[in-house]
Amino acid sequence: MAAFEHTEPDRVPRWCGASPEFLEKAKGELNVDEEGLRRRFGDDFRRVYSRYSGPQIVSTSETVGGSQITWVSPFGVARTGIGYGQPLSHPLAGATTVAEILDFPWPEADWIDVSDIRRCASLWSEDFAILGGEWAPFWHDAIDLAGHEQLYYMMYDYPEVAEKLLELITDYYYLGSERTFEEAGDLIDIFFIGNDLGSQTGPLLGMDLFRRFLLPQLERLIDLGHRYGLKVMMHCCGGFRPLIPDLIEAGMDGLHALQPDAEGMDPAGLKRDFGDKILLNGSIDSKYILIEGKSPEWVREQTREILRIMAPGGGYVASASHDTILEETPVENVLAMFDAVEDFDLQ
Repeated sequence: MAAFEHTEPDRVPRWCGASPEFLEKAKGELNVDEEGLRRRFGDDFRRVYSRYSGPQIVSTSETVGGSQITWVSPFGVARTGIGYGQPLSHPLAGATTVAEILDFPWPEADWIDVSDIRRCASLWSEDFAILGGEWAPFWHDAIDLAGHEQLYYMMYDYPEVAEKLLELITDYYYLGSERTFEEAGDLIDIFFIGNDLGSQTGPLLGMDLFRRFLLPQLERLIDLGHRYGLKVMMHCCGGFRPLIPDLIEAGMDGLHALQPDAEGMDPAGLKRDFGDKILLNGSIDSKYILIEGKSPEWVREQTREILRIMAPGGGYVASASHDTILEETPVENVLAMFDAVEDFDLQ
């Protein structure tokens, strides 16, 4: 929390986000359970989750066009593939009126079960920064529902339809997060949300579209977190540097999983221009340093180089540039990264 206040802490905070496959591999190699693994890595954060308790709209035993459904979103969009996969349909792709948006069978916020949140948060709240609230990927859900290209057309041709679509998606996450904070807001430190707004070469949409369609929904979520006395941090992949001043003005407290190989995301530039205004989390390259790292000592030196840029003055959390450390990442390289952070002398 000292880092969020932009005061230099006693040590650099560490964040570990990892895929289930990497976690299983690392637990096996180190002969520990997940909590033991996170303590070995020095992860300073723990996250509490709600549970979806609504109707099963589509069964994962079904197929669509010959593709096996592997996951279904709360909005009923079936997906296939690794992890959350890719959408198999876009049920609102042809929507041209607000009435069509209103008529869609929207999920109810009371389908979000928060009954176990307080118990889980209380296990860790004395020792770790607690992340809570709904992930709220309203941008991704809008893409699922309308189709990515079609969503852009909708913003231009039927802007009031796009606005209502994004508003109703955000309503679900807003009200669900509010339920969590009413249940255990006193044990939660950070409202953690996620929307990937950047590509490898820059933002996925221009400033005018961002300010009209996405920023108002982000402001709603930021204001919700602040109403409960929480910091608000957003996961955002890719190159989105042009959007950062607007995010700061909206009150965003932290940006997560900064990707140094994307356009405009050079660590030194981010630290220079924004390091005293918003918490920066990430910048240790997941591919170049962690996956392809030639030796643990080389990984340690590369990590120290990032820390020398990002850590002075506070406002930084050390982590990989992709929140999900992938299964192919050598465990010894991840250990080397976290050990380098542990040993780093802020003085």
